[in-house]
Amino acid sequence: MTELSTKKWSTKIAYLLGVVGVIATLLTAGAVVYYWEFVRELGAYGYLGAFLISILGGVTIIIPVPMLAVVFAMGRVMEYTWLVGAVAGLGETLGAVTIYMTGYGGGTAFHNSTHRRVQAIYGQLMRLMERKGSLTLFLLAAVLNPFFYPAALAAGALRFGLKRYFLICWAGKTIKGMTVAYVGYWGLRGLIRILGAPT
Repeated sequence: MTELSTKKWSTKIAYLLGVVGVIATLLTAGAVVYYWEFVRELGAYGYLGAFLISILGGVTIIIPVPMLAVVFAMGRVMEYTWLVGAVAGLGETLGAVTIYMTGYGGGTAFHNSTHRRVQAIYGQLMRLMERKGSLTLFLLAAVLNPFFYPAALAAGALRFGLKRYFLICWAGKTIKGMTVAYVGYWGLRGLIRILGAPT
């Protein structure tokens, strides 16, 4: 296989991954809307529910999923609060792989764009991710903010490496999941005490 045909083949794979990422995101968003009552009740399924709703929360950037509220509440009611945070972190990371795939396919479009401004922005993102990409991705994954999704798209577009992306996001999102679960544990516990109920 020649170098040119190899490049064309890798470009096709990149586009395919991007299309799969977009389709997975749209299908998940549609499923969340259609099965909204079931999604809201996932908290009743314990650790599995926390895992599943976190996957949905990681995938759907279009439709808000009550992932944080479920993890927060389950941090108090489940026996192992740390496990709630851990499964939430893993689930959200698995969901975020679709965002990476979308960016991976889109990166080829950015690189091949005839618009100079798009290519210039693409070049700036590439340089930023090369310099501080791991730290940026980790910090955005570990805190509650809307800026993780553009960073995840950029990581895919800039060929960050799926294994590296997954491990960094997993670490960050596990910290976030643990934080939300333990805030739920101590926050709900304090509220219950204030109301005079046994804890």
